[in-house]
Amino acid sequence: MPHSSWKDILTGAYGHLDSTYRTFLEEDKSYFPSQENYFNAFKTLPREKVKYILFGQDPYPRRESAGGYAFIDEKVQTLFSFTGLSREVNRATSLRNFVKMALVARGELKEDLSQEAIAKVDKNPLINSIEALRLNFEKNGVLLLNTALIFTDKKSSRKHVKAWKPFMQTLLEQLYLDTPKLILFGTHAKALKKQFCLDTFETIEMEHPYNHTFIHNKKALKLFGSMKLLEK
Repeated sequence: MPHSSWKDILTGAYGHLDSTYRTFLEEDKSYFPSQENYFNAFKTLPREKVKYILFGQDPYPRRESAGGYAFIDEKVQTLFSFTGLSREVNRATSLRNFVKMALVARGELKEDLSQEAIAKVDKNPLINSIEALRLNFEKNGVLLLNTALIFTDKKSSRKHVKAWKPFMQTLLEQLYLDTPKLILFGTHAKALKKQFCLDTFETIEMEHPYNHTFIHNKKALKLFGSMKLLEK
């Protein structure tokens, strides 16, 4: 169940979904995250602690990776290895660039972003799990929210984003007075602005972490650096 602070707002937002789509959510078992997990972001971060909403697009297209939190790949076990970043992180481009950005923000890396340079970083003060990264996001008040909370297949992604639009619109309207800042990545940011009336929110926009330039993006370094996301 979501945290009690979200009960009324989620009940109202869920009620704005199309009735046919609600039936699909309540009866179908093929999508992921499952019905028990797609509200996970609302279970672990109370409404009153939300300072930012990091908007992803939709869940990872792999059942083992999609856990109900934007940007958190649950298939990843460790962040680092003896040779630098773990194999799992190295295979996940966006996460790889995000961790490198966080290391640059800490002053651990500069221009040399190689595995050899990362291997030399003292890991003792650092977290080493995706779960710890998620917890550090939440300690900083970041709600990790996708604009579509479920995934079935790639061709249906737009359909799900559209279906969740009434839910997200209602949610944002209810959060307006709480004044959370919206963290928006890449072209998805433009789509969100077109979908929703976001003029009343302060937005922090930057390229998607999939792009290598994200690692030295000044906005990213300032925002996420201040959050100390890699520290124990």
